[in-house]
Amino acid sequence: MAQDLPGDPAAGASLAREVCAQCHLVAEDQLIDPAVGPSLLEVAQHPGTTELSLRAFLQTPHATMPNLILTPEETDDVISYLLSLKGE
Repeated sequence: MAQDLPGDPAAGASLAREVCAQCHLVAEDQLIDPAVGPSLLEVAQHPGTTELSLRAFLQTPHATMPNLILTPEETDDVISYLLSLKGE
C-alpha cells in the first residue's frame, strides 16, 4: 500500500523518531514508550487509517499536541511510513 504513495517511508521513520517519539511509540525498537499519546504502531494498524485520514489528521491542529508544521514532503514521508506498518 505505502509503495503506491508519494513519500519515502525511511525518511518518514526518521522524522517520526526525531519529532513524534517524544510523545508516541513510533517503532518496535524504540527503547522508551513515553505513553503520552497513542502508539503510532496501533494507529497504523487501525482499519480506519488511510492516506486520507492521516493527511487530514496531520494538517489539523489538536489541543493535546504541539503545533506540528510539516512540509508537504515531510507529510508524505510520515504517511508513507505509517502505512508501511499496516502489514506488519
